[in-house]
Amino acid sequence: MVKVSILMAPGLEEVECLAVADILRRGGVQVELVSVSGERVVTGSHRIATVTDRLIEECDFSESDVIFLPGGVPGVPNLAKHPLVAGVIQKQAAAGKRLAAICAAPAILGKMGLFAHTKFTCYPGWQEGIDGIDGAEWTGDGVLTSGNLTTGRGLGFAVDFGLELLRVLLGEESAEKVKKEIQHPESVK
Repeated sequence: MVKVSILMAPGLEEVECLAVADILRRGGVQVELVSVSGERVVTGSHRIATVTDRLIEECDFSESDVIFLPGGVPGVPNLAKHPLVAGVIQKQAAAGKRLAAICAAPAILGKMGLFAHTKFTCYPGWQEGIDGIDGAEWTGDGVLTSGNLTTGRGLGFAVDFGLELLRVLLGEESAEKVKKEIQHPESVK
């Protein structure tokens, strides 16, 4: 079974995290919510508390097909400063596995040099200091998959981001099935 690990830090954007988790689970993907706070409950930027499956210290990410970083402030700075997060991302990238990030979180990947010679998107403004470095190109698209990287612009694109990850992981048919089940605007025309 395909597995996605979602790294959750205090102050994350709840909808970006949970909408993607929901879409993936509906599609049959194993989703693991991973706390980087030292506690199983992570409270987001809008004071919504979520019980996670595990702490980052308990995880073996070798079986994760995707590491996903939700956005939000102060969630993204909290993710970036956790001592284990960079290592998890580096191992995933070195293994040629998919990394996904939305909103401000792509900045973490960009500052690690993972957007060299590729296109990416993120919340406007968070591309500063990354766009143009080593051939990184910010597009401003809502959702973008480029090689083993899937990035999203922000909360308004969270459902489409989840559908794109599902498409990449399980194929167009799986994504279209979930799109119809949730009454995505493109499926009811």
